[in-house]
Amino acid sequence: MSAESNSIRSRKTRVLDVVRSGRLTPNMHRVTLGGMELADFPGGQESAHVKLLLPERGATQASFRQRLLSDPKQITTRTYTVRHHRPHAQEIDIDFVIHEGGGAACDWALGSRPGDFAGIAGPGPIKAPDPVSDWFLFCADMTALPAAAASMETLPPTAVGHAILEITCDDDIQPIDAPPGMMCHWLIHENPSEFSDQQLEYVKALDWLDGTPGVFVAGESTTVSSLKTHLTEIRNLDRKGMYISAYWKIGLVEDQHQIEKRAKAA
Repeated sequence: MSAESNSIRSRKTRVLDVVRSGRLTPNMHRVTLGGMELADFPGGQESAHVKLLLPERGATQASFRQRLLSDPKQITTRTYTVRHHRPHAQEIDIDFVIHEGGGAACDWALGSRPGDFAGIAGPGPIKAPDPVSDWFLFCADMTALPAAAASMETLPPTAVGHAILEITCDDDIQPIDAPPGMMCHWLIHENPSEFSDQQLEYVKALDWLDGTPGVFVAGESTTVSSLKTHLTEIRNLDRKGMYISAYWKIGLVEDQHQIEKRAKAA
């Protein structure tokens, strides 16, 4: 059995309806999923990931539920962040980066309409830096922006720090309800399929605040690796106080990237 199907089986699965689907910014699309099966979805899970389970074309909810039970490894699965959760409305928001060449999840999101459905498995762990920190440093590209934004919105009101957020164009800037002491620095990278070191260079040039930061770094693999090296080897930060994760890698689809990550971790 694959690691992906094991993950589906080990977490509660829910089949949800598409409530709303629309463009958030030029390169970000939001799908709101809802339904009675979210009644027991745990609260406070903004920034946690779920496995998005995509139905085959022409599938009915009945046939999709049967496939979940009998053959989950055949279901197309992608990992996404819970951006918002509204327990009273039994809704969650999931944001999708629109990228060149599309992909199974991106294509599904763009084509989704109210009344369509999809499954989720999870939630998994919350994506957050050490909350007991003197200040905070966030580095994220657009794939990690939903998790970074959700995590920033849970910081204490007195939190201070910097968020270096890489987006595709100026119009991709979106409001984040972060503490006033969190300064957002928006960097433009028009072609995400090409490597950029601007996040690293921005971090190097930062006026470092006093004390030890809680760190969130996520996004493209090479960028994440270079930031991790700088923070642990040059800034001598303890890896235990950070959330660091490579969400994707240039040239690889998610399945290939996950196989590579598991091989490195073995």
